[in-house]
Amino acid sequence: MRSYTLEDVKYLKQKANDIRKDIIKMTHKAKAGHPGGSLSAADIVSALYFHVMKIDPKNPGWKERDRFVLSKGHACPVWYAALAEKGYFDMDHLNTLRKFHSILQGHPDMKKTPGVDMTSGSLGNGLSIGIGMALAAKRNKLNYNVYVMLGDGEIQEGMVWEAAMSAAHYHIDNLIAIVDYNGLQVDGWTKDVMSIHPVVEKWEAFGWSVIEIDGHNMIEILDAFQKAHKIKGPVAKGAYKGG
Repeated sequence: MRSYTLEDVKYLKQKANDIRKDIIKMTHKAKAGHPGGSLSAADIVSALYFHVMKIDPKNPGWKERDRFVLSKGHACPVWYAALAEKGYFDMDHLNTLRKFHSILQGHPDMKKTPGVDMTSGSLGNGLSIGIGMALAAKRNKLNYNVYVMLGDGEIQEGMVWEAAMSAAHYHIDNLIAIVDYNGLQVDGWTKDVMSIHPVVEKWEAFGWSVIEIDGHNMIEILDAFQKAHKIKGPVAKGAYKGG
């Protein structure tokens, strides 16, 4: 990841706002989708796709590209918006969200959407998949990082913690997990449905280094990624909306 300037921060904030507008437009037109979980991730996804990740929209299958896994696949409008804004496909496709034969289905499909590295939607699976990708990079001597975004409600899943344990066991240092801690899940407030508190201590207990940030502060986001890339071992980056 290259260093950044204040102009970069300004640009990334604008891209995040563009992505938010795209999310609202496409979910409104579709009369379906999950705008909340998409909007909460807009700043981090913007930072990833327009500054942090090593990717090439003209060569989406590039072996050395960084990988992104949206484990909370229902928030795919934020991913679709970023991919369109980056140039993986024409912006007009955003008007076809969740329609029959569209390349933009209700959950990401790697066989339909250019730039999608992994099909997701069944919650709890993304971190395990990301670990497999990270291990494959080591085995095949490829230089790429893997970024996995999880929802805070999603980490109630036991499989997430099995994956977290294995990442620490194998000393994976090319993997970053991002927890979008927006406090909500489909049935209500996360703290009421099944409290995940204390989040930081849980990840640390599984052998992870944890960086807490305000997930809507672009400078904090960029600083956190820079710090994460210097840490040996898996990193869980908590994206907090508020305290």
